[in-house]
Amino acid sequence: MTEFLRKNKLAVGGLVIVTALTLTAVFAPWFIPYDPADQDLVDRLQGPSWRHPFGNDDLGRDILSRILLGARVSMRVGATVVLLSGIAGVLIGGFAGYIGGKLDAFVTMVVINSLLAFPGILLAIALVAFLGPGLDRLIFALTIIGWVGYARLARGQVLKVKTLEFVEAARALGASRLRIFIRHILPNIIQPVLVQASIGMAGAILAEASLSFLGLGIAPPTPSWGAMLNDARNHLFDAPHMVVFPSIALALTVLSFNFLGDALRDWLDPRNL
Repeated sequence: MTEFLRKNKLAVGGLVIVTALTLTAVFAPWFIPYDPADQDLVDRLQGPSWRHPFGNDDLGRDILSRILLGARVSMRVGATVVLLSGIAGVLIGGFAGYIGGKLDAFVTMVVINSLLAFPGILLAIALVAFLGPGLDRLIFALTIIGWVGYARLARGQVLKVKTLEFVEAARALGASRLRIFIRHILPNIIQPVLVQASIGMAGAILAEASLSFLGLGIAPPTPSWGAMLNDARNHLFDAPHMVVFPSIALALTVLSFNFLGDALRDWLDPRNL
């Protein structure tokens, strides 16, 4: 692992940023410099300074504090969506691929292909618009559109693994279908799922920011990077710092998870051992 990280600088950068984001998400309420909801209308739209390194927004709120607390929201949404989507997708797609027959045909052709026929972000917008804004509803909507990719990946991996010799040996020894699936198949399909989960974190965080930008995500006054960018639309020229810093935070987060996913894929590839 050390040798791999020494050769892959992008993986190191992604790991450092993800670690920093995780620590920020956990401890943000304890070390943010200002209350992100406090308004100082006298200093509204103030640029970066020693007191406010990232400046103030249109209501005089400290942008640095809002970005740090926004990381907590983004990481919570991303981790929850990936966890729920991964579990649901692996179980549904994997079990359908293992059972085969009509169940596999129904799950693959009817459910998965139907959901994949719709653009994911449009389906999420429709769900959130119907359910209403809020953190729990946003997570539910992103999970509904997110599990499909894990299900398709898990199904393909199960179709390959279930024909291998150790699965046939377990079946010949009288192991039940459920035991074979849980004890022998699931552990052998988890590696590509982990890679998908790492990249899926970037997608979930970007989707949350997109929905919040449209006013369908996190309800104010809770800080969200997408909502901060939406608030900055009317101040692109007189207060560009309102756009620059949330954009950098979002771009670095998405890039770091993509770098980490690519590195994880290369590290888990048996051809590189």
